[in-house]
Amino acid sequence: MLAAKSGANPGRGAMTESYPPVNAVPRIWQVGALCRAIADAMDARFNPVSVAGEISGFTRAASGHCYFSLKDESGQIRCAMFRRAAGLLDFGPRDGDRVEVRGRLGVYEPRGELQLVVESMRPAGQGTLFEQFFKLKAKLEQEGLFDSSRKRPLPAMPRGIGLVTSLGAAALHDVVTALQRRVPHIPVVLAAASVQGESAPRELVQALSNLYTLAEGFDSAQPVHVDVIVLVRGGGALEDLWAFNDEALARMILRSPVPVVSGVGHETDFTIADFVADMRAPTPTAAAEMVSEPMAVWLAVVAAMEERMADAAMRVMEKQGQRIDQAAARLGRPSALAHRQRLVLSAMRQRLEHAARMALQVLHSDVEHRNQIWLDRLHRVVQGQQERCQRAGLRLGLLDPSLVLRRGYAWLTLESGHTLSSVAQAKFGEHVRATLTDGAVDLTVTSQAAK
Repeated sequence: MLAAKSGANPGRGAMTESYPPVNAVPRIWQVGALCRAIADAMDARFNPVSVAGEISGFTRAASGHCYFSLKDESGQIRCAMFRRAAGLLDFGPRDGDRVEVRGRLGVYEPRGELQLVVESMRPAGQGTLFEQFFKLKAKLEQEGLFDSSRKRPLPAMPRGIGLVTSLGAAALHDVVTALQRRVPHIPVVLAAASVQGESAPRELVQALSNLYTLAEGFDSAQPVHVDVIVLVRGGGALEDLWAFNDEALARMILRSPVPVVSGVGHETDFTIADFVADMRAPTPTAAAEMVSEPMAVWLAVVAAMEERMADAAMRVMEKQGQRIDQAAARLGRPSALAHRQRLVLSAMRQRLEHAARMALQVLHSDVEHRNQIWLDRLHRVVQGQQERCQRAGLRLGLLDPSLVLRRGYAWLTLESGHTLSSVAQAKFGEHVRATLTDGAVDLTVTSQAAK
């Protein structure tokens, strides 16, 4: 007989606990049966259930099903959202989003894992990590750490490549394979550091500092000079990449004396290190390809330059050969050279004669033009003087005394020859001559009568 112990509120929401008799043989469960029993117990106790948390590791399969985890500070649970429910979403879930989901708890029997089958989802705000990410991003952006003006171009032919990643990371194999395939002649200096965990930011900063020493100075005792640094890590959830959102790491990248390429995560992943670095690569392999132009390309460039130099040398030799042929022809037939010189001199003489004739014609035309101008001016001056003389003659004619005498006046002169113009000048008994228009009359002053 089994003794049953039930809660205060029996029913669908209550869970029944059964205790076997003390001497009873324990039941042996099949794994699948145990998983189904646990699922039934959870279904009776919890379902349907609503859960709030932060999305982590969100992926969408080719079938349309979505898989992710919901987490908070104290735990996490695996979730599955099938295509039918995912098709009803009116937003795009992303890592770091805080959401509220409604679904049914169950057990995924093939792995024996607790699983929440999500039937609906709605946003509940950004997650804590995303909030920290955006706050730090805004702060550093305001300080100018992301300015494109400070981004440096990558060297075309680096003497050495610095690599910062974890010794156990898959990205290390991808980067080394790509560099070995493309530029096997360029040395690679690995500065190992953790890329996940609490100590990762500190180790990444130290690894970069070690590489900066190789990049800032070069002498005969230093085997490798680093011209570019690659900072890489494989993909993962937001918390897996959190070491690359560290402020100290961002400021260390800013201090780099050489360009830094960040290849953290996949193409859809973004970290603070990506924004501060001189160049961002979508994947670690792409980062390796950015700093390593294939050796075959440079060999092709060298071959093209060699061909261009050969062509240029051939053209110079052909040109010099032509000059030699022309010199030999001139030396072999001096009469031809003299004939050409005579032709040149004849042409120059004709040009000189033609130029002299043209100059004389221009001067002759100028002299004729100036002569005509002076003749016109002289004619105008003479004509003006003649007119002045005519006007003066008219004025002199008007002043002729004979014109006055014709009107009955007489010109009186004393014996001394002076003109008599006043009664006071005439003396009694003095002879006076009166000149009239047709002759002169001698008169004697017999009396004076003043006016």
